[in-house]
Amino acid sequence: MSLDGRLGTLKDRHADLELRIAAEDHRPRPDSDTLTRLKLEKLRLKEEIERLRQDVPG
Repeated sequence: MSLDGRLGTLKDRHADLELRIAAEDHRPRPDSDTLTRLKLEKLRLKEEIERLRQDVPG
């Protein structure tokens, strides 16, 4: 997979996590453990995206 393809996939997963976090947060009784897990995964993806962007020459 190309670097652009990998970045696109990670960005899509990041956007999906944002939607899942928003959906969980707007439930009448959000599950804090689920929210924590989703937010940590989102942060991990963001860090990987940034790391890959730094590896791109130019």
